[in-house]
Amino acid sequence: MCDEMTVADNDAYLSAKEMTRRQFGAGSAGVGLAALLTSTANAQAVTESDVDVETPDGVADCYFVHPSSGSHPGVLIWPDAFGLRPAMKQMAKRLAESGYSVLVVNQYYRSQRAPIVNSTNFAEVRDTVRPLMASLNPNTHVTDARAFVSFLDSQPSVDGARKIGTMGYCMGGPITMRTAAAVPGRIGAGASFHGGGLVTDRPDSPHLLVPKMTAHYLFAIAENDDTRQPEAKDVLRDAFAEAGLPAEIEVYEGAMHGWCPPDTQVYHEAQAERAWSRLLVLFERALG
Repeated sequence: MCDEMTVADNDAYLSAKEMTRRQFGAGSAGVGLAALLTSTANAQAVTESDVDVETPDGVADCYFVHPSSGSHPGVLIWPDAFGLRPAMKQMAKRLAESGYSVLVVNQYYRSQRAPIVNSTNFAEVRDTVRPLMASLNPNTHVTDARAFVSFLDSQPSVDGARKIGTMGYCMGGPITMRTAAAVPGRIGAGASFHGGGLVTDRPDSPHLLVPKMTAHYLFAIAENDDTRQPEAKDVLRDAFAEAGLPAEIEVYEGAMHGWCPPDTQVYHEAQAERAWSRLLVLFERALG
């Protein structure tokens, strides 16, 4: 998860790549996010909108995008620590072009509407992001998950006869697991990309929720996250095996924490595309 150790790891990675933060900004300035993402083959026309979703704690501002015709499996996206922003919307739109009705949320809606920050450099925004991250907990994750799943199920573009998928980045990874455990009858697939805090020694550790799930899973683990907690992948494998649930758990070589969203400093295009391709396979198998 985003913290000082992650910043240090990423700085070292960028230094090794001979790419400073300033160089990253200069190199990416003026380049649209769409240009950084591979085009969807046989992309469906989509309809997109900003929506407000009622929750027990207020109104969450979200982004909803779906194919312009028909009904499709729903997908709930939990952003990383930097929240709902153009990069997350672009990724959601790309998924919708593959035939899914996608809701990406502002997990910080209790505090402020999106966008939350104007940078994905944790060192620059930590004073804003840290208190927001701390304002959420397993209880808020669960109440929000139920509200967002209910929203998806109420949409004509969502096929209620098919299971829903959920996916998350960084802090969103463990929230997908709480979602899958909170609404097991609806969540058929989950995916965590460089998720933090998936396995802890606390009684509310996400990995302890696996017996309550029915979802098939994908865990795409950053190399430096694995270095810091090498046992986590094995704990996850054991938990899913004991529950009899399929789980693809892999450490992505050369990929640093945060490598999937195209607006991060450590975006790794090749590994991000491979992780995306595995996501599509998971959803095709588990959601139909």
